[in-house]
Amino acid sequence: MKKIRSKGILAFVFALMLIGYSCKESFLEVPATGQLDEDQLSNKKGLEGVLVSVYGQLNGRANRMASASNWVWGSIRGGDANKGTDPGDFSDINPIQRYAYITNQGVIADKWTGLYEGVARANLVMKLIGVAKADVTDADKKRIGGEARFLRGHYYFELKRGFNNTPYVDETVDYGTGIEKVSNTKDLWPLIEADLKFAYDNLPATQDAAGRVNKWAAGAYLAKVYMYQKKFTEAKALYDLIIAGGQTTNGKKYALVPRFQDAFKASNDNNSESVFAIQAAANTGSVNNANPEFDLNWPYNTGPNGPGNCCSFFAPSFELGNSFRTDATGLPLLDGSYNTAGKELKTDMGLKSSDPFTPDAGPVDPRLDHSIGRRGIPYLDWIEHPGNDWIRNQSNAGPYTTKKYAYYRTDIGSLQDNSSWTPGYTAINVNIIRFSDVLLMAAEAEVEVGSLEKAREYVNLVRERAANPASFVKRTSGENAANYVIDIYKTAFASKEAARTAVRFERKLELSGEGHRFFDLVRWGTAATEINAYLTYESKKLTGALGGSKFTPNKNEYLPLPQDQVDLVGKDILIQNPGY
Repeated sequence: MKKIRSKGILAFVFALMLIGYSCKESFLEVPATGQLDEDQLSNKKGLEGVLVSVYGQLNGRANRMASASNWVWGSIRGGDANKGTDPGDFSDINPIQRYAYITNQGVIADKWTGLYEGVARANLVMKLIGVAKADVTDADKKRIGGEARFLRGHYYFELKRGFNNTPYVDETVDYGTGIEKVSNTKDLWPLIEADLKFAYDNLPATQDAAGRVNKWAAGAYLAKVYMYQKKFTEAKALYDLIIAGGQTTNGKKYALVPRFQDAFKASNDNNSESVFAIQAAANTGSVNNANPEFDLNWPYNTGPNGPGNCCSFFAPSFELGNSFRTDATGLPLLDGSYNTAGKELKTDMGLKSSDPFTPDAGPVDPRLDHSIGRRGIPYLDWIEHPGNDWIRNQSNAGPYTTKKYAYYRTDIGSLQDNSSWTPGYTAINVNIIRFSDVLLMAAEAEVEVGSLEKAREYVNLVRERAANPASFVKRTSGENAANYVIDIYKTAFASKEAARTAVRFERKLELSGEGHRFFDLVRWGTAATEINAYLTYESKKLTGALGGSKFTPNKNEYLPLPQDQVDLVGKDILIQNPGY
């Protein structure tokens, strides 16, 4: 009987405890399963893991519109390419290529949220450094903080040139501490500079993993930010140091790889030309570790004779193809005459693959056939490009397919991933900054400070590499696949304006399809003129895709802020860009 009574009393007391505990809000706070807390993440292993997640957001993590490849935001808007495929396939890109941006567009929201996800991850690293445990040394804090601030600077740079000024949030602001009251009235440039300057001053020259950023990558990015602000003297001083002594994270002195195409081969990743790249790996168990943003951008219906097999997005433009035309001396047609009758490239537009066709016989820059897939020219180590059979809808896409980041037949199963719906996931790193970009930015800075000969020297370094006969596309017979004619600028530029034109056009040729062109045009102040000229020409070729398109100055330089973000905090806090 005593045992029964004691058990009853204990049960009654326990019930009272539950009643008292359940009246507190903390009773409802149940830790999420599988969630790591601050205590677990503030040691060195935890910090390193969170830092890796900041790098992981560079490719958008299954959100291709947030990737730093910028194939839509930089290349399609810049006239390097059009969307391609069918009009109804991923139709949310159609208004982007027509400069008819919509405030509630999904792709614009994707870019915004993907970039702020990167910012949030970087901020978490910085917050954890502030409460780091004893096993995190001061040297660790400096290095990890340098990498995190570099990456945060990158994400804000992408936001700045995409949307102009956006809310700046660092590790000191969070939910419940005022994040919803942060406006977009503050200029982002000084804040981006501060992050990149910290990284440049604190990161080592080499690191234990090739994919990590180092001091010189931070310097190159900082110099690029200077260029966007027209701080040419500051940029030149930094470029002088980078070109003379810069090296990759894995200790290779910066240099152009001997063959142009080898800058885009998975087997040659992290080479001497790689300043800052999105690291990619195949066959890891997740295609998100590859470069998933290109999964749509392959030739269509290739079968076993070509890469990817889907879906004919990102089709190089007629205008870009024509830009590779050279004169008899091997120099580009800087007067724009490459778009005129008799000089524009001959294409198979309107022809079936079974129809006879002879490729263009006129002189062209050899980078053409590493940048654009065109009929009758060998497509890497696959077959000769058959034309229309590899294009989903020629009337909407044009006659070309993308080629620069395509994988080789010999990459199958090792540097290419077969674990998903398409074999188009590869281990090819995506360059955000490569050394030829650095040289041409430096050439720009030299022009603007008046050093025209130094600018010519840098441009000629890029052109000399392009002129290496070992890099020319060959047929199986060993003959050149086209009439490749290219040379350096042998005489001094006639004027500052002539030098500026030559340098800017060299960027168009060298960096086509790499996400730079639109942003270059905007920072040069030539976007309205050049894009509308491009549309006038290109829309005659692709009437359905581009007919009636127009770039509106003082509006289309920037995307609209996503309307749902404005609605969330209020239009007085998040101020919409002009014209939207």
